[in-house]
Amino acid sequence: MPGVIAAFTGADLASEWAAPMPCAWPVTPDMKNPPHYPLATQRACYVGDGVAVVVAESPEQAIDALAGIVVDYEEEPAVTDLEDAAADRVLVHPDIGTNRAYTWELISDPDALKKAFDSAAHTVKERYIQQRLIPAAMEPRGVCVVPHPFGGDFTVYSATQIPHILKVMLGITCAVPETSLRVVAPAVGGGFGSKLNVYAEELLALALARKLRRPVRWVEERSEAALATIQGRGQIQEIELAADADGKITAVRVHLIADMGAYLQLVTPGIPLLGAFLYHGVYDVPVYGFSCTSVFTTKTPTDAYRGAGRPEATYAIERAIDALARKLEMDPAEIRRRNFIRPEKFPYSSAAGLVFDSGQYEMALDKSLELVGYDQLRQEQRRRRENGSARLLGIGLSSYVEMCGLAPSRVLASLNYSAGGWEAATVRVLPTGTVQVVTGTSPHGQGHVTSWSMLVADRLGVDPQNVEVLHSDTAVSPHGMDTYGSRSLSVGGTAVAMACDRVLDKARVIAAHQMEVAEEDLEVSAGTFSVRGTPEKSMTLQQVAFEAFTAHNLPDGTEPNLDGSITFDPPNFTFPFGTHVAVVEVDTETGKVDLVQYAALDDCGNQINPLIVEGQVHGGIAQGAAQALWEEAVYDDSGNLLTATLADYLVPSAAELPSFKTGATVTPSPTNILGVKGVGEAGTIASTPAVMNAVVDALSHLGVTQLDMPASPEKVWRALTNVGKEAGR
Repeated sequence: MPGVIAAFTGADLASEWAAPMPCAWPVTPDMKNPPHYPLATQRACYVGDGVAVVVAESPEQAIDALAGIVVDYEEEPAVTDLEDAAADRVLVHPDIGTNRAYTWELISDPDALKKAFDSAAHTVKERYIQQRLIPAAMEPRGVCVVPHPFGGDFTVYSATQIPHILKVMLGITCAVPETSLRVVAPAVGGGFGSKLNVYAEELLALALARKLRRPVRWVEERSEAALATIQGRGQIQEIELAADADGKITAVRVHLIADMGAYLQLVTPGIPLLGAFLYHGVYDVPVYGFSCTSVFTTKTPTDAYRGAGRPEATYAIERAIDALARKLEMDPAEIRRRNFIRPEKFPYSSAAGLVFDSGQYEMALDKSLELVGYDQLRQEQRRRRENGSARLLGIGLSSYVEMCGLAPSRVLASLNYSAGGWEAATVRVLPTGTVQVVTGTSPHGQGHVTSWSMLVADRLGVDPQNVEVLHSDTAVSPHGMDTYGSRSLSVGGTAVAMACDRVLDKARVIAAHQMEVAEEDLEVSAGTFSVRGTPEKSMTLQQVAFEAFTAHNLPDGTEPNLDGSITFDPPNFTFPFGTHVAVVEVDTETGKVDLVQYAALDDCGNQINPLIVEGQVHGGIAQGAAQALWEEAVYDDSGNLLTATLADYLVPSAAELPSFKTGATVTPSPTNILGVKGVGEAGTIASTPAVMNAVVDALSHLGVTQLDMPASPEKVWRALTNVGKEAGR
């Protein structure tokens, strides 16, 4: 056809792969991981599983050529229901004999767990469904691979969150020496975890560029993104709480069935485990048990989506503690106060095995209630109920803690994660006095350039305008573990601060030598080294940098140039926390839910740039509220995605959301020198249960206490109708 360079099937390209597509998290020794190649050769296991590729001179010619390809499919039965998948009625991969990828447990004392439930004064058992979500980033994915005209090198431009990890995985999968690869992540256009992956199209572009010896480019369309980019969530959750007569929780027990999709992508199997340690939430729970069975389905693979396991955990415990409050006829705020981990218990060793760094949970709750006028809202709620109003008011709370700053490499090793949690940074003061920062983090909307410039300016006493931040290019920044899991500031930013301190240490040595004084006689302030008691005798950092550059008069053993490098492996995760309050109005005649007020009180430790923090919280709230009220990836029984366009998949706009009230407390983390914690995922983690608790709170007096997400008008109306029918009987 016109413009077509080549066309290949999966079988044609089978020899291009040195290994299947990577899964970096084999969570158990017996985990089932069927080989997954960029193009299927025998069986397509989900709608979106590629079977052929066309290379053409233009995108239009390639699309026309694709339309000319006829695939002779032999239809096989689909399995889309998780419990059906777990029963192995239909096998996604018949050669492995089961749909169960693995079962993972965290139960330190089974006897104590059983005893706690057997002797409990009160128990609640809840079942929740985490529907699948489509990330829907501002820009879909794209990749361009340019072979160098000589030497066998390749430059890979990819809309990825993980240029360093992608470089390693491209080399392994395509058998290209890592020294021959340069990966650049340009303006990525948002990620939310969906671009924390190694995708078939990246591998295909490299293989085809190598095979054809010409640049190869692919840009995803929106409907392709819905099918071929990973999806998020996908769980059935069963959670049980045991409590004494006063409502103090004595044990938590959780079992999940988690949807892996048809294959295991980069960290797919580990996503449920990122929440496994947090299903007891912010509460002082002495006995804890968790288990997860993950299953294959004939759907798009799941993987990291904003929050990655922690939103699911927070949703379950925060919905369940509201259920306990209803059973005890207790205010939801009071049941939380009775169970919070007290400030004096930090650092707190949890029953799940984590050490929480710091927290003031009751303070966060109280301040969030002040933001919305909680007592007045409860009065208004009672007034509407007494007056028989058709528009009922609901108030939902969500107190959360998350573990982020993915973190100590030895801890990750204990979880069988294939990479470390360190981060690298280099800070250079150039001869002219400007500062260059090289970071291993790879921003895609988090404002690293702004924050790192502020951090360096404050540390070194220079103008932020004179700081250049280099990132997202493996030729410029060869070492890094990239950006995800709210780790950038607490790990990457800490590395930058430590590199600054190394620069200052070296500058002090050089300045003392230049001014012929002892190092201990120097004071440093606002980027100037001065002699204690003789402030007129001084050198600026810029002057020291120039002396280090000329190297005419350096102390013996001191290397020229003023720079510092560090690779920081954090000693622990960080644990941001807070309480969010959602207020909804529910129209009992139509089932429509309006989110009318929202307040977020978050504590991410010390803040470098409060405006960026607020922006991250705002975006997270919008995403979490969207799961509660609008978004759902829907499949039919044959495994076809019915919500592949934005006409069917409901992403909210500003019109559907109120103005958010935000506040903060500051509880520094003791595990890094900046005292910072993460905040990029906090809004998503807290908001989904806050909104759903508000919807149920509006309707619980009518008998509606079970409602699956999203709380669409149809679901709410049907729930009210069914309750009415039962009451009539």
